[in-house]
Amino acid sequence: MNKIYPDSGVELSPFTIKHYDRIMNIASLGFYRGFIRKAMRDMNIQPDDTILDLGCGTGRNARLMSGYLSEKGSITGIDLSDEMGVQFKSKFNGKQQVSFLAQRIDQPFDLGRQFDIVFISFVFHGFPHEVRPVVIKNIYNHLKPGGAFMLLDFAEFHLDSIPALHRFIFKSIECKYAFDYVERDWKQIFGEAGFTDFQESHYVKKYVRLLKAIKP
Repeated sequence: MNKIYPDSGVELSPFTIKHYDRIMNIASLGFYRGFIRKAMRDMNIQPDDTILDLGCGTGRNARLMSGYLSEKGSITGIDLSDEMGVQFKSKFNGKQQVSFLAQRIDQPFDLGRQFDIVFISFVFHGFPHEVRPVVIKNIYNHLKPGGAFMLLDFAEFHLDSIPALHRFIFKSIECKYAFDYVERDWKQIFGEAGFTDFQESHYVKKYVRLLKAIKP
């Protein structure tokens, strides 16, 4: 794959894609399995919700979310990697409620429908800041009025203020776009994009946050 953003961790190598779930477990020092389940619970997914999962990866999160849905609910996963799509589909064995699309989320797109929830997990921080408004607009456009945008990603903190060991680990495993991401006021940025009614849940010593916002 030719990378558009050489310094980003969003566009993955074939090796990383193949072993993505295992790498996530290792990179998170084993925390991922625990806090992702808590985050899914804190999303308060309703049985009939329609969910758009941006940067869905292997479908690991989608599989957890699907456990909260009835037969009327659905999940649409989007990822730029066809190989991720293969792994995603394998987790659902042709389940009609769940679908996958190979699509970049950092370029304008229109699926022709809107969703109750748009979810994005540990992808948004990997884009250059000048690209993030495009992603935000795609999210806003694909939400129903009253729908919820749910961003699971790093919380806000100043790198210079965290313990030296934590700072070393963060800078060792993350791309440079994450360094400015954690120091921005995302509630203000999303508020300027039209979102309201923010709620937060924190995990992993408050380094990880589920930020919920509503499209009026």
